[in-house]
Amino acid sequence: TDIQTTGSAEIKRTRANTPTEYQPLTEVTCWQEFKALVSDLEHRRYIFRGQPKPLRLRTGFHRTGRAYLPRFLSEDIRTLHRHLSLRTSHVFKLDVPDENGAFFNLVQHHGYPTPLLDWTFSPFVAAFFAYHRLKNSDARAAGGEKVRIFIFDQKAWRETFQQFVHLTWRRPHFSIMEFIAIDNERLTPQQSISSVTNIDDVESYIHSMESPDRSFLRIVDLPRNERPKVMQELSVMGISAGSLFPGLDGTCEELRERFFDL
Repeated sequence: TDIQTTGSAEIKRTRANTPTEYQPLTEVTCWQEFKALVSDLEHRRYIFRGQPKPLRLRTGFHRTGRAYLPRFLSEDIRTLHRHLSLRTSHVFKLDVPDENGAFFNLVQHHGYPTPLLDWTFSPFVAAFFAYHRLKNSDARAAGGEKVRIFIFDQKAWRETFQQFVHLTWRRPHFSIMEFIAIDNERLTPQQSISSVTNIDDVESYIHSMESPDRSFLRIVDLPRNERPKVMQELSVMGISAGSLFPGLDGTCEELRERFFDL
């Protein structure tokens, strides 16, 4: 600079749309082995996320190709708030942190792309979400295709790093948040918990915080063709579309699963 100082910085190119750097657990390759693994985990230390494809962790907002969060807050959220206030029994006060988080979580659960990721304290709820959008006919013909379940040590992460609710915070962050359930009947039955992030390439960020003696994230890939058996067992556990999605849509989906082998 003109005052004789120097400095340097490195900006890493995102790899958010490339295959994961994490390798699936080699000792867990089927449903029975997954059940054995999760039965030995410390209760509520870990959170889980199921995906129908072995894709990298990435929020719905970032998957759309958007990245500028101030615009999301000033345009998307305010427009959603104006329109949804007609439909919700409660008018959310976006300047109150708890209500703002609850509003984000509500629109996330109803399909609007946000910088949140849905997680659950239940490994079996995560398995449901990994499999439920597939059809049995497609699953049987899937060959070696997989679904993916993420296992994240949220207790160690929260104890190690400060958690932020601010999306426009200047430093990158991946934060774990539990939101209150205002007008969101799905939160409790799904044992829901969320992550909030201003980062596109979440996996690289988590990986950069790990070390040889400290890891936070593991992944399990399970065969798609196990879907019929998995969904039947989950139903016996009380985990079904009817229980996780209270309302007409969830009930119809559950009964369709029961009466039609699609």
